[in-house]
Amino acid sequence: MDPIEIFKALSNESRLQILHWLKEPEKHFIPHEGVDMRKIGVCVSQITEKLNMTQSTASQYLSILQRAGLIKTERIGKYTYYTRDEEKIREIGAFFSNQI
Repeated sequence: MDPIEIFKALSNESRLQILHWLKEPEKHFIPHEGVDMRKIGVCVSQITEKLNMTQSTASQYLSILQRAGLIKTERIGKYTYYTRDEEKIREIGAFFSNQI
């Protein structure tokens, strides 16, 4: 875990919003082709649409969150799905509690 990467990832309102949406995806997205959003995740196109920005910018934001260890990806066919990495998020919370 790299605290600097985590701070960088969390320093953007849109990236924080993505993490918020992914915490309870059923409240913020319609399932993509019957996919269980809690297990598989939310498609990048859904996140892009909700952010109202280009797919390249949304993908860059998701990449930053992934490098920081905050989200995981799963590729199914031509689609990439994103979920929060709850275990890593708990570890980060413990790190902040113990180290900062």
